Amino acid sequence: MKIIEYPNQTELKLALKRPEFDLSKLEKSVKRIINQVIKQGDKAILSLTKKFDKATISKINIPASLIDNSERQIDTELKNAIKIAALNIANFHKAQIPGDIEIETITGVRCWQKAIPVEKLGLYIPGGTAPLFSTVLMLAIPSQIAGNKHVILCTPPDKNGEINPAILYAAKISGVSKIFACGGAQAIAAMAYGTETIPKVDKIFGPGNQFVTIAKQLVSSHGVAIDMPAGPSEVLILADDSANPEFIAADLLSQAEHGSDSQVILVTTSKLIANQTLICVENQLKALPRKKIAQESLKNGTIILVKSEQEMIDISNRYAPEHLIISTANYSELSEKITQAGSVFLGNYTPESLGDYASGANHTLPTNGFARSYSGLNMDAYYKKITFQEATSKGVKIIGPFVETMADAEQLQAHKNAVSVRLKFLQNES
Repeated sequence: MKIIEYPNQTELKLALKRPEFDLSKLEKSVKRIINQVIKQGDKAILSLTKKFDKATISKINIPASLIDNSERQIDTELKNAIKIAALNIANFHKAQIPGDIEIETITGVRCWQKAIPVEKLGLYIPGGTAPLFSTVLMLAIPSQIAGNKHVILCTPPDKNGEINPAILYAAKISGVSKIFACGGAQAIAAMAYGTETIPKVDKIFGPGNQFVTIAKQLVSSHGVAIDMPAGPSEVLILADDSANPEFIAADLLSQAEHGSDSQVILVTTSKLIANQTLICVENQLKALPRKKIAQESLKNGTIILVKSEQEMIDISNRYAPEHLIISTANYSELSEKITQAGSVFLGNYTPESLGDYASGANHTLPTNGFARSYSGLNMDAYYKKITFQEATSKGVKIIGPFVETMADAEQLQAHKNAVSVRLKFLQNES
């Protein structure tokens, strides 16, 4: 990591610049994968699994017996941790269930809105170097609460063609029984268009690498909804001289170990904290099993030294981080000024890891600045909202003339006539 002291606007812009990738070649590759899945179905999945995951499998679907047996393959301590996390996630998300609304907008005209669960969901769970069973909980438990009728899960197999038992167990306790050994862009294509084995869904949830991200964006233009755009993970930390540099270093590294393209930034008003954090990062890095991945990420990591708290807030809102940690003495006061962030972690004793696993808040969050316009995953994503309206004869008499005037001004005569014929009918009746 590098320290930038009191940057000017040009230096700050460079410091906050997110990693850029040439996606044109990747997009062509992803389109080929999608087309292959559309044309060849299961055959394409098996072939692409061998090519990308180096796994030779004969069946895509995971038998119910393996899902049931997953409980015996993980230790009691992990099972208990998963159960506690699941309980907290469920409690927080139950409080978010959207309610129906009903209002009489004008005498005789009633409008109401109902939240209806999306019928068919596809959940994507990354595997690879870190099988994210925690993401199963984050995606599947809200679905279980919402009551979505059909929920499937796709996740890549390891080189032995197997799925991590913790993923299977998390799916089991979250109510997901249809699991498929299928990863990458091919999994997104399979859920978007369907194969002989994998059913087509209405909406796709879940993070992934650049191939997965591009695939989600491509299929979303063909009638399949997605949860949100996603990119490399990121954390921004705001700290004053009350912060603990050991804690800050641990938080920076916990994000850096996600991937070499993860972005980690510290913004502080304390030169001492900046220097001590840098030393702590170097010391803690030595003991990490994913040291090489974290090192690559840290090459683009930055510590920004500023003069005031207001500068910290301005930088944070400008960057719109996926994860924001506020390690200051007055974190509650500063948090009120945050307008752009995926999820915010307050104080010295709230590491981002809590949100990743067990606090109850969802860890599926907008990255790459999308926190300016997207929320983190919440219960609204699992529903579609349908509006209903009803006008009585009295209601159409009151509101009808206004509609006629507006339709006439837009030169939409048939629109006007749909009201006029009713008003004429009611006038003749009376």
